[in-house]
Amino acid sequence: MDSKTIKSILKIGETIAVEFKRCGNGIENDVYETVCSFLNRFGGDIFLGVLNDGTVLGVPGKAAPDMVKNFISCVSNPVLFSPTVYLSPKIIQYEGKTIIHIHVLPSAEVHSYKKTIYDRVDDADVKVTATAQIAQMYIRKQEIFTERKVYPYVEKADLRLDMFPKLRVMAENQSNGKGHPWGRMTDDELVKSARLYTMDRVTGEQGFNLAAVMLLGKEDVILDIVPAYVTDALLRRVNVDRYDDREIVQANLIESYELLMEFGHKHLLDKFFLEDDQRKSLRNIITREMIANTLIHREYTSSYQAKFVIEKERMYVENANRASQEAVITPDNMEPSPKNPIIASFFRNIGYADQLGSGVRNLFKYSKFYSGKDPEFIEGDIFRIIVPLNEGNREKIATQSTQSATQSTQSATQSTQSKGMESAAAIVNLIQQEPFLSQKQMAEKLSLNQNTLKYYMKKMREKGIIERTGSSRKGKWIVK
Repeated sequence: MDSKTIKSILKIGETIAVEFKRCGNGIENDVYETVCSFLNRFGGDIFLGVLNDGTVLGVPGKAAPDMVKNFISCVSNPVLFSPTVYLSPKIIQYEGKTIIHIHVLPSAEVHSYKKTIYDRVDDADVKVTATAQIAQMYIRKQEIFTERKVYPYVEKADLRLDMFPKLRVMAENQSNGKGHPWGRMTDDELVKSARLYTMDRVTGEQGFNLAAVMLLGKEDVILDIVPAYVTDALLRRVNVDRYDDREIVQANLIESYELLMEFGHKHLLDKFFLEDDQRKSLRNIITREMIANTLIHREYTSSYQAKFVIEKERMYVENANRASQEAVITPDNMEPSPKNPIIASFFRNIGYADQLGSGVRNLFKYSKFYSGKDPEFIEGDIFRIIVPLNEGNREKIATQSTQSATQSTQSATQSTQSKGMESAAAIVNLIQQEPFLSQKQMAEKLSLNQNTLKYYMKKMREKGIIERTGSSRKGKWIVK
């Protein structure tokens, strides 16, 4: 969140979806009460270090990391929060002061803090104690989110629990070294924490829900429960009446994401550009947002067949939708509304998606670099994202893209040329002294990152400065 956005929020003040907290001496109970009420209503944003009138006091800069750590521990503690939730606060510098931003998405569950349920009314957090009100909250959640439908006869054997080690690693990689709660959980605890095993508060049935089946189900189980489920990936450049290439994807959502990304990689040009001295793949950014959106926000009870289509002048995704309006969405008028918050939360935890609404902003930003035109988001019973393509002569553009990437690389290389020459000289000297060392051993002796060392050695081999003789195990390096 940038300074301009924060300034606008501070000017508007507290609303049903914005809350300011002073937090001078640490995080108080009222912060967690607001988290609970946001989860139970429409979600929202909490800013720690800000007075009720929008005045920014800030929080102690040195204490901010510990405040974030304690916050994460609290919301993932089943004794305090039921069910638990994983949130990732951001430490932000604003006008020389430190504030903490907590983005809370609406939940498919009814949450309680210290065994008390809170709801959001205007800009206040209200305790809900009446049985009728609590029952209505459960009914509202159940009716809105079909992903919560419980299937009592689905068992663990019907799910791909063998994927959990991989998913834990992915979640750990997203925690920025803070340690993700999933890493300490058993399979059963992870399933419940991710809200994949729930209770239907209307019927009393307990079991795995539709979100669990779609995210982790084996293919035959998914098709038993959602017979029409499929994502049809099509390439239509030459044969526009049928297709040039096709992939019918019916795997669970984790594997579907990977298969659809591979389809995009195979048929789309990869255009690189520099942003803040970092090379980024426009193709990866754009396909990631399109594919994550169509998998996360789809209405899976519909028989409409979802599509990912690549044509000569455009590509698009379309899927069944539980629409709240008929509109064309832009960054200026979007009002993020989660269709499947359990699935969305799971995707965010493993890094396949970002916070709600980021897809619109990212596609409008990066589509201009990719094709020179804006994308289209069409909200209706069928939701569509259309991204223009400007590939023209593919061979010519591929050459231009390669030349652009090469120029970017040369520019980056020049900025670190002195350091690179020193490292290369050190590698040459070490090879002359100990030619039988492995690259790992060389990196340790030179105090270099192993990937950095491999980069320098590859460049020197290409220039004919060094070469490798013998096998990978018993060979040696030679300075030519």
